[in-house]
Amino acid sequence: MPRIENSVVIAEDPRKVFDITNDIDRWSEIFDEYSAAEVVTRERDGRWTEIVFELTDHEGRSWRSWRLLDHRELVVYAERRDPLFPFRYMHLRWSYRAVAGGTEMTWVQDFEPADGFDVPLESMVERMQVHTRRNQAGIRRIIESGAVRAA
Repeated sequence: MPRIENSVVIAEDPRKVFDITNDIDRWSEIFDEYSAAEVVTRERDGRWTEIVFELTDHEGRSWRSWRLLDHRELVVYAERRDPLFPFRYMHLRWSYRAVAGGTEMTWVQDFEPADGFDVPLESMVERMQVHTRRNQAGIRRIIESGAVRAA
């Protein structure tokens, strides 16, 4: 099972970073690859929020995902749901913890390519590493600049 894990330190409070990066309605503002992000369902029960949402990229491809936010521990569990391709599965864990200088935001992605996906695994992993690091750097820049604030 391939795993990608990347962290970035953001000069901001963990709660704010958690709130901003999990505000799905604003993902098209904080992630440059999405043209739209639409929440399908959102249910909050005290410590937990469960969200089902649909993302659309700039090429018009859409997929549905699921997230479970733990507001006490500042951890998110997520998975891509439909369509899964190019993955057999994609599970994510985002965590936020206070460190000197702000918040360490760590993203872990466990996945397996779908049968019939013709990109070599090494190339897929490298693309995902580059993409994840670029996204985290962009989020750091946006949050630290004050361009996006917690709702």
